Amino acid sequence: MEALERERHFRQDDDRAGRRPRRGKDRDDRRDLSESAPHRDQHGREKGGRGRLVGRTKGGMNTKLHAICDSQGRPLDLFVTAGQVSDYIGARALLSSLPKVDWLLGDRGYDADWFREALQDKGIRACIPGRKQRKTPVKYDKRRYKRRNRIEIMFGRLKDWRRVATRYDRCPKVFLSAIALAATVIYWL
Repeated sequence: MEALERERHFRQDDDRAGRRPRRGKDRDDRRDLSESAPHRDQHGREKGGRGRLVGRTKGGMNTKLHAICDSQGRPLDLFVTAGQVSDYIGARALLSSLPKVDWLLGDRGYDADWFREALQDKGIRACIPGRKQRKTPVKYDKRRYKRRNRIEIMFGRLKDWRRVATRYDRCPKVFLSAIALAATVIYWL
C-alpha cells in the first residue's frame, strides 16, 4: 500500500470531513480538465460553423423555419435560422431557389422593397401585405392572400412530429434533416 501511495495512484485522506478531495491535474490522469473542449469556440460550435441556430424570441429560445411551398402547400425548399434572425435573411437565402411561378405569397415579415424588386426582376408578382410601420401602404390581393393558410397548415403538420416540434437535435443539420424527413413522409410518399 505504501508503494502505491508513493506512485500517486491513491491519495491520502486530508481530514476534510464532508468535502470532496480537490482534483488537480495528475501526471497519470489523461482527462482534459480545462474549462471547454479544445476544438470548439465559446459558443459550442465548430470553428467556422453556424452554431445551434437557437435564438431568443418573445416565446423563449426558438428556431425559425423558412419554406417555399407549391400551390397545394407541399414544401419544396427549407431553410433554418435562429429565432431572433429577421425574415429577410431567410428570404435572401431562398430567393435563388424560387421556382418559375406567377405569384409569391408571404407574410408581413417578408415585406421589403429590395425583396419585392428581386421578385419583380424574376417575373413574380408579390402578394405580401405591408408592415404596419410602412409610410406608404402597399396594395396586395387580399383574396389571394387568404390562400396562405395552406402554408400555415404545412407548418402545423410538420410540428405533429414530436422531434420537429420540440427540437431534440442540437445540430442544425440534423434538425433540418429531421424536418426534411417529416416533410417527405407527410407530403411526398
